[in-house]
Amino acid sequence: MATFAQKVEAAIPALRRYARALTRDADTADDLVQDTLVRALRSEHLFQGEEVRSWLYTILTNLNRNRLRSLARRPSLSSIEDNDAPDASGPEAGSRDIERALATLAEDQRQALLLVVLEGLSYREVAEVQGIPIGTVMSRLARARMQIKGYLDGERPALRRVK
Repeated sequence: MATFAQKVEAAIPALRRYARALTRDADTADDLVQDTLVRALRSEHLFQGEEVRSWLYTILTNLNRNRLRSLARRPSLSSIEDNDAPDASGPEAGSRDIERALATLAEDQRQALLLVVLEGLSYREVAEVQGIPIGTVMSRLARARMQIKGYLDGERPALRRVK
């Protein structure tokens, strides 16, 4: 039977992949994974159960939420080059479209979609990681898939009426 530290170490590549998909920045993702690992190893005594990977995803998801909350309090700066990049054609164009489509999703929808599609977690595991009912996971996934399909098909997002 593998020790706790070995199980954590085996989950690092998956954590990095998930963090990079969430943050869309390698440096931020690496910092997030490092914070996750530090917190997990310090809190080993709190771990109960068999599945370390789901527990680590929960920690990473919560740390990312905290990061996003703190970023929301600060003004955001972006360079002109990022917004004015010409549309690419060729093999990279498809991946950029999907990346843009993922960026249009609400954070909780994107997290659920990435955990299922990228990391291969079951709906039940995603529900545990996000701390929500399984029906909510299914709802978020359905909405995320519809929105991505609409984006890739060139549909404009529907505007909501405010009364």
